[in-house]
Amino acid sequence: MQNQKDQRFLPQNICKILMAAKLISKEKARELLKKENHVRNILLNKKIKKRGKDLPNDRQAALVSFIDVILYLKIERMDQPLKRIDEDLIYMTLAEAWKFPYKKIDPLKLELNLVTGTISKSFAAKHLLLPLMVEEGKLIVATPDPFNYEAIKDVEMVSKLKVKTVVSSKSDIEKLINEFFGFRYSISAAEDLFSAKGLDIGNLEQFVSLKSFDDLPSTDQHIVNAVNHLFSYSFDQKASDIHIEPKRDICLVRMRIDGVLHTVYKLPKKLHNAVVSRIKTLSRLDMAEKRRPQDGRIKMEKDKVEVEIRVSTIPVAFGEKVVLRIMDPDVLFQDLEMLGFFKDDFERYKRLITMPFGIVLVTGPTGSGKSTTLYSSLRMLSSSKVNITTIEDPIEMIHEEFNQIAVQPAIDVTFGAVLRNILRQDPDIIMVGEIRDLETAKAAVQAALTGHLVLSTLHTNDAASTIFRLLDLGIPPYLVHSSLIGVVAQRLVRKICPYCVQEFEMDAKELNALGLTIKDRGGVRLSHGKGCVKCRNTGYKGRTGIYEIMPYSESLKMLTTSNARLEELRTKAIEEGLVLLRQNGIKKMLKGQTTYQEILRVTWDQI
Repeated sequence: MQNQKDQRFLPQNICKILMAAKLISKEKARELLKKENHVRNILLNKKIKKRGKDLPNDRQAALVSFIDVILYLKIERMDQPLKRIDEDLIYMTLAEAWKFPYKKIDPLKLELNLVTGTISKSFAAKHLLLPLMVEEGKLIVATPDPFNYEAIKDVEMVSKLKVKTVVSSKSDIEKLINEFFGFRYSISAAEDLFSAKGLDIGNLEQFVSLKSFDDLPSTDQHIVNAVNHLFSYSFDQKASDIHIEPKRDICLVRMRIDGVLHTVYKLPKKLHNAVVSRIKTLSRLDMAEKRRPQDGRIKMEKDKVEVEIRVSTIPVAFGEKVVLRIMDPDVLFQDLEMLGFFKDDFERYKRLITMPFGIVLVTGPTGSGKSTTLYSSLRMLSSSKVNITTIEDPIEMIHEEFNQIAVQPAIDVTFGAVLRNILRQDPDIIMVGEIRDLETAKAAVQAALTGHLVLSTLHTNDAASTIFRLLDLGIPPYLVHSSLIGVVAQRLVRKICPYCVQEFEMDAKELNALGLTIKDRGGVRLSHGKGCVKCRNTGYKGRTGIYEIMPYSESLKMLTTSNARLEELRTKAIEEGLVLLRQNGIKKMLKGQTTYQEILRVTWDQI
């Protein structure tokens, strides 16, 4: 049996399977076999150097496989020449040939106790076996080698469950074994340090106990490791936020990915205070203060790039809840053209932000991408010839080319106060984090009237209603006329996964009935993601913006009076070329970039 298994992993047999799947040609297979020994030696030397010690020959063979050789050579697919053969594709193809199901593991759907409580780490690492879930009374176990029958039989004996084997990539299995078992060890070891039992019911009520227990110190190595794991895990999953929430019996850890919250871990409640204390230590917050909200920040390194993490703590019923906002420079500072603007929209927006003076407002709810739009705009405008100054609460991302000022209301350093003084600093472009009161609005108007370009944000539902928000704040119509040059309203929609996109037909009448006005009649070709290994079976991968760009024209100024009507102003803007958020989203839907469900979800207020 073992010999038969080894035969299946021979380079010649793997090449045959890839050729049968039309991924490589016969010539490419010959080339791979010819280069195998040379590439294998390169990879072996790298791995041995990394480990820092020599290994016996039999161990060396296990270090580098023929699949590693293929991946090193970065071969293009024969059926799709612009795409490379990756590890997932290789194992998926092998699994199909071996008559085993293939599974791309979604770490968010794994249960920590099942993964780490079924078998030991040493056994899992030696045989590359990872328990995933129990389904219909069977234990699903992932492995890159489904023919390791002896090890699988051992798992059945230990778990007392019938094992169903699925194939997954070797690197995924190795990474998850290290992450999950390492995190589990840290949590278990930290939990063991609580020798005395106690009851923690947070801020809900007072509990008196004669025998108290001390909180685990935030410097404990196991807690340090556990918190480090949470950060690295969130970076891997491209999460925008981490929520650490105390409940009555557990500490719940959730992460927001592509705008949706996912439950990641349920930790023992007794570790909650220690985890929170560790985060407070990193963000220089007062560990003793648990009754008042606190704000702080942490600077970390991810792939040799600095990442800012904004920390917010607030007392809730069962303790302190912590939310960490991950300010990734790869997300905040993007090429402006890649944010999702259509060509006409981009040209209109570019004209607004290259005006010599005036106010440009970006509006939308929290999490609609306003900060990304502003930061990306500032980076495009940045040069040695201009002085860019930002006033933020707090500073979201440090950037060397900007002069960034943090608002500190406790010592009267407010948006309005800084804006009044900033004009003596000779700025060309000023970015105000948010116009939230009359003082800030007046100061922004004054800055615009004295020859500065001011970029800022407001919380309104669409572009037209922004004018009325300024009037509601107390800005007289004549000052709005002379200072405002344009408004951008925006939302973020999830993009259809390019790896599993499928076309389908939907009747235009159905779309119109849903509130999505389509001029076409009959069937409309739309797209959606059926779900695949690349998108965790959600059908979506990444997000893009939809925009409503409204230059503040002379005719709109004439309609802005103390008794102005919103519908009248919006109708005039549409006549002048304004494309509403929903219509902008429909254009993206018809181009196959997103789904009608996403457009309805983010533009529910534009029915």
